[in-house]
Amino acid sequence: MSDDVVADVRRIFDDLDEVAERVESARSAASLRPMGTRAREDAADRERGRVLADGVSGLAKVRAGREVDDAERIGLRAIVQQEGRPAIVVRDGDFGEPPALWSQLSGRRERIREVIARAGRVEVDGHPDHAWVGTAWLVAPATLMTNRHVASKFCRRRRRSWTFRPGMQSRIDFVREQDSTGSLQFEITEAIGVHDDHDLALLRIEGASRDGRPLPDPLAVAASAPRDLLGREVYLVGYPMSDPDRNEPEAIQRIFRDVFDVKRLQPGRTIGYSTALSALEHDCSTLGGNSGSPLVDLETNLVIGLHFGGTYEVGNYAVPLWMLVDDPLLKAGGIDFR
Repeated sequence: MSDDVVADVRRIFDDLDEVAERVESARSAASLRPMGTRAREDAADRERGRVLADGVSGLAKVRAGREVDDAERIGLRAIVQQEGRPAIVVRDGDFGEPPALWSQLSGRRERIREVIARAGRVEVDGHPDHAWVGTAWLVAPATLMTNRHVASKFCRRRRRSWTFRPGMQSRIDFVREQDSTGSLQFEITEAIGVHDDHDLALLRIEGASRDGRPLPDPLAVAASAPRDLLGREVYLVGYPMSDPDRNEPEAIQRIFRDVFDVKRLQPGRTIGYSTALSALEHDCSTLGGNSGSPLVDLETNLVIGLHFGGTYEVGNYAVPLWMLVDDPLLKAGGIDFR
């Protein structure tokens, strides 16, 4: 395991003593709570506490400039994910209390709730392997934006256009929250277009839900790069799924408490620009189901990117949407650039 996590700790946290004290206090409080009726979750919490204890030990070594061991590196990664790059569960269209490093989210709660309400899970009937395939969001009236690789799960190219694969139907559900049986589903009716150069697709949906509720207004997209592009506070809204083939499974289970496929708010920062991929790099905590999530600038609440992929402990990538203001596909889709 590389020491990239140590570099992340130094980059993300200003006061390691404060972080260690906060984590240890929360860990101690959790250990005093009585065990509940869900044995699997209780066991996961106990294991999480053990890992965080190793992380606190690792923080002390980082502060002293000493080398950390493998267990402490895993613990440091858990602390980065819990305190620095959390994946906050969404319930009833809102998010819970963020960690101290992200307390500023609470002051922007109403605007973030607007984004939460406009991001949904793309679900498919008739697929041999998947019941759902990624995230999408309202980018124009009755129009969704997602990734090309998400749309290709149920669409295919025929000559110059894209159509649904035979025997498949798709919809978006704007709820799919933890411990919720509610739904807000709209049928996906056609593929408006799939981009040739970027991992991006536009899909048409019905203007009313299955139970007659109307669509909300779409999200606005930034027409230009935000000032001081790198190091900006951003967030995703999406549906991380368990993908152990691409990520270290035990670490992912600890980070996400073995709860997947539900809506989460995932804050982070922009960290670079990849000219090879023509992509904006960010460090939000993501998994496979986040494909198609909107990357939103926290200050302006404008969408600046379309998340399309990442590698565990390496980085995450988003299509920089402001670079596509004059793109024919986005113009045809009626995207609201501001």
